[in-house]
Amino acid sequence: MVSERKLTVVQVLPALESGGVERGTLEVGKYLAGQGHRSIVISAGGRLVDQLQREGSEHLAWDIGRKSLWTLRLIPRLRRFLRENRVDILHARSRLPAWICYLAWRGMDPKARPHFVTTVHGPYSVNAYSAVMTKGERIIVISEMIRDYVLENYPDTDPDKLRLIYRGVDPDEFPHGYRPPEAWLASWYAEFPETRGKRLITLPARVTRWKGQEDLIELMARLKARAPDAHGLVVGDIKEGKDRFLDELRAKAAELGVADRITFTGHRSDLREIMAISSIVLSLSREPEAFGRVSLEALSLGRPVLGYDHGGVGEQLAAIFPEGCLPIGAVAEASDRVAAWLDRAPTPKPDQPFTLARMLTNTADIYAELTEA
Repeated sequence: MVSERKLTVVQVLPALESGGVERGTLEVGKYLAGQGHRSIVISAGGRLVDQLQREGSEHLAWDIGRKSLWTLRLIPRLRRFLRENRVDILHARSRLPAWICYLAWRGMDPKARPHFVTTVHGPYSVNAYSAVMTKGERIIVISEMIRDYVLENYPDTDPDKLRLIYRGVDPDEFPHGYRPPEAWLASWYAEFPETRGKRLITLPARVTRWKGQEDLIELMARLKARAPDAHGLVVGDIKEGKDRFLDELRAKAAELGVADRITFTGHRSDLREIMAISSIVLSLSREPEAFGRVSLEALSLGRPVLGYDHGGVGEQLAAIFPEGCLPIGAVAEASDRVAAWLDRAPTPKPDQPFTLARMLTNTADIYAELTEA
């Protein structure tokens, strides 16, 4: 049901630095531009802006996610922009930008304003501030877990407005059996020589308390005698103010005698290559992930994934790799499974339903459903 007429679509989010919300925004923008639509993104900017613009979208550098009364001054500015550019779809992807969008949109003539879409990307704290994400004419939820969260916590939400669209990966970008080029391998081992000749157990996650780094350290300690050539990788941002937690993790690794068996890489733009050389990829978040795209990327590459059985990751594993499901917090069982898989791991099937193409056409179908009604 892709729209036949050319649309002007504005996506709004706080910034374009990194993360699943940001990547999804770029993917939708690239798809829209490729279909001849006008794609506009409003954010405070960041490292992904250049890519966004190269792929055909326009970018407006507005600090629309700034938690300040000053941000309210953007409401009339946005309303004027929507009117002058005859925007068809206004798509909000985060709470504070969604409030600016909603207040601007609500003050416009219903016959002349764009259609308002929101995406609920996570289980936000339940309050009036978060409720704005349920005010879209269509509300995209990215997993069954998020659909249940919306219906349970915001019972006034019309279920008919909800649309489940799983995030997706491009199998051409994450091909089954992919191996990195020799030049990349040489660069990697020059930077991280401690990983050469090791079987890598990789946890791709920003460094924060609920993402499972402590469980990885305990897992590596349990593997110390059983798999002396195993090496743990923590791949992800260390956000400002989280250095203290990183110090705690290093101290715990030293206490358990595995400080030399774990590498913290920080932010990397080559996660595909890192996962491709990994023996096993982990998802050990103690709180449920709304979706967990990285796990899906690893599965698409053909790498076995072990993950706690909740949230979006649990839904993925149940659908395409049930061997990887673990009870939440079951570190002992995880270490047993890792030890067994290091000798002989199951291989995920090359075909899976969570594709980028499906995500994009389903999103475009929502835009068409609204504009052609």
